[in-house]
Amino acid sequence: MPSSASRTRWNELLTGLVGLLPAGPAYVLVDGDGSQPGILADRLAAALNACGRPCLRLPGAIADWNTAKSGDPCLPTATIRLASGPDWHHDQRWDMVIWVRTAPDSQGFRVSGGGNGSGHDGEYGADIVVDMHDPDWPVIRRVTAPLAPQGRWYLTETRAFFAVRAATWDVKFGDDMPAYAAAVDRAGIRPGGAVVDVGCGTGRALPALRQVVGPGGTVIAIDVTPEMLGQVKAAGRSSHAALVLADARRLPLADNSADAVFAAGLVTHLPDAEAGLGELARVTRPGGLLVLFHPSGRAALAARHGRALRPDEPLAYGPLRRSTRAAGWDLTRYDDAEDCFFALAVRR
Repeated sequence: MPSSASRTRWNELLTGLVGLLPAGPAYVLVDGDGSQPGILADRLAAALNACGRPCLRLPGAIADWNTAKSGDPCLPTATIRLASGPDWHHDQRWDMVIWVRTAPDSQGFRVSGGGNGSGHDGEYGADIVVDMHDPDWPVIRRVTAPLAPQGRWYLTETRAFFAVRAATWDVKFGDDMPAYAAAVDRAGIRPGGAVVDVGCGTGRALPALRQVVGPGGTVIAIDVTPEMLGQVKAAGRSSHAALVLADARRLPLADNSADAVFAAGLVTHLPDAEAGLGELARVTRPGGLLVLFHPSGRAALAARHGRALRPDEPLAYGPLRRSTRAAGWDLTRYDDAEDCFFALAVRR
């Protein structure tokens, strides 16, 4: 029997998905390995019908696409036709593809590119990615940039992902603190300045940031998940910074108020990297620094998550150079080593 917390999490997830689906008629594929895509499709169909959006749940195996397109003639035209299962992968073009992650080493089927026809394998061709490693705690992990502004899914889903991990985060990753200190030292943040750690997590960078700006400087630590800020206090790191609960996309800071922004692992969690980098630029003075960091290189991190490294990811050199430039930064350093990702940009 699912717990009340699990039922609440499922309701939040389904509400988020319903809000992301097209407003009119659409053909939607829930893709992925194993039984979880079918489970998600069944629950999504029920949620759509319950909220007054007629949904035709297409059978798991079908030979005739034209039959599926005709569906039930009694249904209204504004209908979602929802499919899942391997028989639906090939030679079709879907209005939306939802990819379900079920295991880190899962190998994706080839789908026909979601709504954009890109033809990428597995989740990379999908419009929405749902993490169902824990079937009792599903979370939306990514949506394509055109969908990103829709609804309030981002805050709800980000908090759902990190809240249940906050208490054990330092147990898993606490030995990364020397790497954080090295990144802060490498960045060249000036003493006495104002630095903002956006997406601070449990505050692993805060001791080093306080040391570099000194007693005359200002350190502000921002995270969107209350449980993460709670762990900053539990770890004794709150003395190094002012803690602020806020969304990285809408920072409660004045224009040109920061001398530097430190962002560890933030960009890949944002629904729209360029828009997020633009918000970081807004609060940074001209000539100020943006420090992007992760204690693992991109290749090592991709391997840990069981996925292939791709040249079109937000932190790949080409996309990052373009997005920082568009957002008001000049990318001056880029180092994607095996044991560390480090990039530095200067506010124009």
